[in-house]
Amino acid sequence: MDRIHIEKLEVFARHGVCSEENSLGQKFLISADLYKDLHEAGKTDELTATVHYGKVCEFITKIASENTYKLIEKLAEEIADKVLIKFDVDRVKIRVDKPWAPMLLHVDTVFVEVERQWHTAYISIGSNIGERENIINDAIKTLDSFEEIRVSAVSDIIETKPYGVTDQPDFLNGCLEIRTLLRPGELLAELLLIEASFGRERKEHWGPRTLDLDILFYDSECILSHDLVVPHPDMQNRMFVLKPLSQIAPYFIHPVTGEPVCRLLEKLESREA
Repeated sequence: MDRIHIEKLEVFARHGVCSEENSLGQKFLISADLYKDLHEAGKTDELTATVHYGKVCEFITKIASENTYKLIEKLAEEIADKVLIKFDVDRVKIRVDKPWAPMLLHVDTVFVEVERQWHTAYISIGSNIGERENIINDAIKTLDSFEEIRVSAVSDIIETKPYGVTDQPDFLNGCLEIRTLLRPGELLAELLLIEASFGRERKEHWGPRTLDLDILFYDSECILSHDLVVPHPDMQNRMFVLKPLSQIAPYFIHPVTGEPVCRLLEKLESREA
């Protein structure tokens, strides 16, 4: 991936654990790598095809100088996230040097370096209680309202028979592609909060629900924890998942089976024929 490199932008700011650092301030040096495909900029010679590094420097300076954090880890995290949200880049690496760190030892500099990026996740969405279509549409808008989440594709919404417990109303189901800065656990927490805000009650496994949001894939990661399993462990048996997912990500490779989504759909259709 191409990159734009900013080396040791000097900023006077008030970050540190000591109260004197917060009141008197000191010099910080901030470096940034911005990762973006620069082919079009190289061919067209147009500023709109790249990232204006002067504006990035102004933006970083504003974040660093107008806030006070105890840790340079926090400063680096804030710069990385806000640059990703503000500018059209896929990944950033941020380094914050603190050359005047208050220590009774000689050291040239102390620095923290973080690397952050947009992640791609696929989410299934469903509802079978209340105004199903309105709930799904409003939930998608809610997701897209987060700074750290961008809904990049939405499948058709299809009506399906209930799965598992069949004595309940039919569902409306679909799938979303999102880009997110949230880690898997953070994303799960936000999805659970959104479900709760739409009145979701977890009383019965596979039971009726106002809103259901499940993480199907997160990049190509395999995650196994007490709270979260990704890829979704039963998706290959769920037509209401594979059909809309195949519409927006037919060639996404399942990281466990090694098969594209469209192939998983074909196999399930064959079994159910």
